[in-house]
Amino acid sequence: MEEFLFAIQQEWAIRALIASSLVGVMCGVLGCFIVLRNMALIGDALSHAILPGVVVAFVLIGHNSLGFFAGAVIAGLVTAIGITWIQQNVKTKNDAAIGIVFTAMFAIGVMGISEISRKPGVHLDLHDFLFGNILGVSDEDLYITAATTLYVLLSVIVFYRYLFITTFQSVIAATMGISTSMVHYFLMLLLSFAVVASLQTVGVILVVAMLVTPAATALLISDKLSTVVFIAALIGLLSAIFGFFLAVSLETTPGPAMTITATLIYLFAVFFSPKKGLVFRYFRSKKLKIKIQLEDTMKQASRLQEKGLLTFDNLSERLGFNKATLKRHIATLSSKGFFTKKAGELALTQNGTAESNRLVRAHRLWETYMVQEMGMTEDQIHEEAEKYEHLLTDELLDDVDSELGFPTMDPHGSPIPSKERGFNISPLINLKLLQEAKIASQQLNEHVSSQLWRYGLTPGTVFSIAEKTTRQVGLLIENKEVRIPSNLAKKININSLE
Repeated sequence: MEEFLFAIQQEWAIRALIASSLVGVMCGVLGCFIVLRNMALIGDALSHAILPGVVVAFVLIGHNSLGFFAGAVIAGLVTAIGITWIQQNVKTKNDAAIGIVFTAMFAIGVMGISEISRKPGVHLDLHDFLFGNILGVSDEDLYITAATTLYVLLSVIVFYRYLFITTFQSVIAATMGISTSMVHYFLMLLLSFAVVASLQTVGVILVVAMLVTPAATALLISDKLSTVVFIAALIGLLSAIFGFFLAVSLETTPGPAMTITATLIYLFAVFFSPKKGLVFRYFRSKKLKIKIQLEDTMKQASRLQEKGLLTFDNLSERLGFNKATLKRHIATLSSKGFFTKKAGELALTQNGTAESNRLVRAHRLWETYMVQEMGMTEDQIHEEAEKYEHLLTDELLDDVDSELGFPTMDPHGSPIPSKERGFNISPLINLKLLQEAKIASQQLNEHVSSQLWRYGLTPGTVFSIAEKTTRQVGLLIENKEVRIPSNLAKKININSLE
């Protein structure tokens, strides 16, 4: 422990820690857009393709960090332009174009470094470029990394809206006059900066992990881009810091230690992320399974009770549950007031019957919707309805009911249980030609009321049906005809004339 504390207080360790932290934050932020655009392979390509730029810079100006930076960035841009040109102008698959360009550039770089390294007095180690040499970070390297990180972060902040819309809605961005190609090349420029700045810390091979892993982890935790960017930056920072401490403690290479740390954080998110983690998904799936079984128990109990056949054995046979499971479910439903025992016999309470009717209504409404609106046949709908009846909310069921014109029978001829709405609804669509009525003061929802206002139909407006087609309904109001869509006519509540 004393050796560890002594080591991290050294000047080289402080420089290395600062540099790796900056790289972690920069790669984390930029990696979000790389991952969302499915460009992880391009990041890998750029990280390898910068070697020729390093070789050319060394030949021209010698061993100079700023020269290496400029040469590597130019090589990265040449690679990005070459890949994009092949993808757009040659009949070659996108991933193949990336592989062709970056392997060629990497091969040129390796050959150049091998040739230069044979000259006396030249210290250009390929190993340092591949895996990094964070312990050899100089003040000049630190300044370049800090400036690059600041530039990348400011660019993301300033052009966040452009990056956002071109990432998720490139077609809409083009119609708004935003050049998606310019944003793409600008992102390639930022990516080249990030790759070059990461050379000294994690090397060209492991920089892809720092670009991809924190971003992928953040996307498991949140779906909001601004939050994802912040979380990815934090994970990149923590990976760099704890990876460096791990490397010092184990006396191993810092770059791989940072990558392993980022991977461990990712694996933790894979299992324990609240939204997408495997553990929480398992418990949500188990909870949903129990919910479905409870609702199926009530539905089947209601059917048996209507026939006077509701017994424990009959219910167990109908559901296919073992007796222990059924006993637990009945106990749970009884505690919620859905089941009761009368003289030792099972019976659904009023609340239980109402809940059962809600499930039957959901099932039969969804069957009707699939036939009328989706064009499915009667033999295709039952299993789908069995699945979705447990997932449909009351609000969605009300919308479906309204959209269908409040049907009373499903496609199989079975009655659809009605829902208590608090007022008697009488859809306008049910009126016959020349029949008169008036607009009711109480409508299904505010959306219907606003639509009525657009057509000049206020509560109490008297009208008659002048025309009815599958697409629209013509209303005659004081010798003036108003045409409304049939879908809206299904939702409008009317009153008969007294």
